[in-house]
Amino acid sequence: MSGRRTFLVGAGCTAFIKPRGQRSTEDMGLEAATKALLDAGITYDSIQTAYAGYCYGDSTSGQRALYNLGLTYIPIVNVNNNCSTGSAALHQANNDVKFGRVECALALGFERMKPGSLGTNFPDRLPPTLIINQRSQKLETEEGLGENHGPGAPRIFSNGAQEYFQKYGGSIEHLAKIAAKNHKHSLANPYSQFRNGWTVEQVLNAPKITNQLTKLMCSPTSDGAACCIVASEDFVHKHGLENQAIEIVAQAMATDGVETFEGRSAMDVVGYNMSKTCADRVFTAAGFGPGEGRDQVGVVELHDCFAANELITYPALGLCKIDEAHKLVERGDNTYGGKWVINPSGGLEAKGHPLGATGLGMHFYIMMQLRDWAGPMQAPGLFNTSDPRGKFGLVHNVGLGGAVVVSLLRRPEFFKPGGVDGRTRLGYNHAHECRPVTMQDVDKVKSQYTSKYVLQQAKL
Repeated sequence: MSGRRTFLVGAGCTAFIKPRGQRSTEDMGLEAATKALLDAGITYDSIQTAYAGYCYGDSTSGQRALYNLGLTYIPIVNVNNNCSTGSAALHQANNDVKFGRVECALALGFERMKPGSLGTNFPDRLPPTLIINQRSQKLETEEGLGENHGPGAPRIFSNGAQEYFQKYGGSIEHLAKIAAKNHKHSLANPYSQFRNGWTVEQVLNAPKITNQLTKLMCSPTSDGAACCIVASEDFVHKHGLENQAIEIVAQAMATDGVETFEGRSAMDVVGYNMSKTCADRVFTAAGFGPGEGRDQVGVVELHDCFAANELITYPALGLCKIDEAHKLVERGDNTYGGKWVINPSGGLEAKGHPLGATGLGMHFYIMMQLRDWAGPMQAPGLFNTSDPRGKFGLVHNVGLGGAVVVSLLRRPEFFKPGGVDGRTRLGYNHAHECRPVTMQDVDKVKSQYTSKYVLQQAKL
């Protein structure tokens, strides 16, 4: 991969909460961006371009959120890529820094959703994902998966899991183990929407949504925001951020291939090959040969919109052979004490899934893992290696329609913990403590060019 080195230097997140219309997108965005700027120790004047991701909102919602921090004439571009919206915004910000357009860029994601299953806001036209739903449902009879039921999104991911079961083994019990693992992880995450720690039995006994999925195997709709700041190596050294900068070693985005619609695989319809292609590109860009590098990963945040998708994503990312995903679950190689800690945050199933914020939240959690700040969520053994940089962190975020973003993160060789860092500037460790921001916090990071008229309407 050409271009210069890039680094995540600041990140912030709100709590992901039930979608009850309690907070506006601009106020959630202000909280997340303020935390990220405080974490990085910079003001909004240092931001040279910004990308704002959301799916449910009017045009220029990104401007409305960021104008709270200043009106500085920078480019602000709004991004909508379904569930991978947040990571798509970060992908754009990263490329702007990587290829020398700017020294520092910001990616902000937020969402205010409605309770219940996802739907369209445009009833006068066919949704772009209809063709994906139709293709998956056609395969139920054509490929002998069995007729399914339920809302569109869980149904098509269920079909992907059913294909896996029939070809390679495994069962609904493996999905329940995945979901229970994620709900157990979320107990340590104060940002999580659900902190119940449901067991395998409780997951299995929850109301059925599809033939393969119960309610507790599904991610909830959510409200929330997250923000990441990307900077060049020169920027890192200029601002003394060697004690917290995390390198984006490689990052890629991929969209659907012809097999999504011309193939015979329900797994490919929900992005299996798209995810595999993207992950392979990332590891190749990082300098690894075919199939290599996965054993050097220690912690993963992957897109478990449903437990079914987590199962089929294991082999898509190359963590195991395609017929061994259920065996990986049985070995416990997806949790503490296993080969990887996958979704230490609780994943989408437990921490929530505000579409525009999800991918940026994933990067937030992996950043904090690689800083060794994650406290009770910290994956063990990340730095017990002969390499002083420690192990990699991996992020996977997929949206149907479709787009997937995969990022490979690592501490740089110049990483030097100690001294004043983001925890000092926020006054607490926001890696595993969730607190609101105040106007005094905003005053520390806002631009010198702000509008009292705009800012007086903020509700924190």
